[in-house]
Amino acid sequence: MTALIIVDVQNDFVPGGALAVREGDAVVPVINALQKLKGRRVDVVVATQDWHPRDHGSFAANHLGTKVGQVIDLAGLRQVLWPVHCVQETPGAEFVPSLDRSQIDHVVRKGTDPAIDSYSGFFDNGHRKATGLDAYLKQRGVNDVYVCGLATDYCVKFTALDARQLGHETHLIEDASRGVELKPGDVKAAVEEMRRAGVGVISSEKLLSSSTNG
Repeated sequence: MTALIIVDVQNDFVPGGALAVREGDAVVPVINALQKLKGRRVDVVVATQDWHPRDHGSFAANHLGTKVGQVIDLAGLRQVLWPVHCVQETPGAEFVPSLDRSQIDHVVRKGTDPAIDSYSGFFDNGHRKATGLDAYLKQRGVNDVYVCGLATDYCVKFTALDARQLGHETHLIEDASRGVELKPGDVKAAVEEMRRAGVGVISSEKLLSSSTNG
């Protein structure tokens, strides 16, 4: 069984949002096309959603004298400080309106604990608590996952790395993802890190064409 994991395609991560990823909105039509493979090349579609409380420790605004991009220690872990984003029950936390939600079987909300961030769709950043995503995939008999969304160098990367570590055959759909690129080269480095961990890197065209060809 195969799952498509759509990572954090939310209003705050696309142009105009609080933590906008350059060309973040460009992934939406590609992901919508991939979702149409459900029932053929894809069996299960899952979406992850950043769902932060307003007092989340990853927000620079919650640490006096700090600024966005600064790195601090949070709960014993290295933490990049971000603008306030994807706050629970706010428009910025909602999925991008143009994202097709009709094929999504399951939504995983992450980053709900103010004391620790959760880039991965599977665990918090300290691997202290699971989100339930792996249990859900195992219950559905999934062993092959395709990961895409926002952002390549953070939540997409850590979701893919955890999927691989958990034993799933894992693929990054590169053109259906975009990165934050806090520093030049971050996205390229993230893709290489995924490759080294055994994550396959493919284009959406490969999936879409393989479905057309039977």
